[in-house]
Amino acid sequence: MNSLEAKNKRERQRETLEKFIDSPVDFLVRHNISPNLLSYIGFFCSLAAAFFIAIGATYFPIWFAWPAPFLIFWSGVFDVFDGEVARKRGEETQAGAFLDSNLDRLSDAAIILGMIYGNLIHFLLGFFILFLILMISYTRSRAENEDVDMKGVGLMERAERLVYIMFILSFENWIYFLSLIFVKNLILLFLTEYFFLFFILVFTGLLILTIGQRIVFTYKALRKSEVKVE
Repeated sequence: MNSLEAKNKRERQRETLEKFIDSPVDFLVRHNISPNLLSYIGFFCSLAAAFFIAIGATYFPIWFAWPAPFLIFWSGVFDVFDGEVARKRGEETQAGAFLDSNLDRLSDAAIILGMIYGNLIHFLLGFFILFLILMISYTRSRAENEDVDMKGVGLMERAERLVYIMFILSFENWIYFLSLIFVKNLILLFLTEYFFLFFILVFTGLLILTIGQRIVFTYKALRKSEVKVE
């Protein structure tokens, strides 16, 4: 991913956000809701989602299996709201960014640990995924310390990760539900056994790709700045 592709990605994200969140963000600004409060709400949504995943809610009856993906969705929504509200209120502070970043990492860890405890993934794979997520965050932090703009760089930023996890949890539940109805359907039984593992392995590969994209992007940006200085 080069700087032009990263810029185009940011512009597409901005256009999409403006279509859907301008009204709710304006509502939050009018009612004086602080960005930090929104960060905490998003964090607690992630904790609640992790709890439901850990107790096996993915395999509850279809009418009771919605809390985990639903809460992950709202965790992502509030993660967007806090930044937009801060921007519109002119409250984009270093302290707020620091708080938001740390709550995001804790949220990510809670969801992955919930998957491990709920036996959705093996603990070794879960810890590896958690390591990759932290590395994605670290590469951005380290690059921005060197004044490299990392917004939009990498395929699996946090929003994309949350959407991916939300959908695979939802699909896993539907496949499991259908397999209970059509108990002799070998395809559904096969999907129930291997669907989640397959898409978690794809998820892992995409995380590795994202780390690679960020490392290459940062290295090229730093080399280009060094050449200019020389």
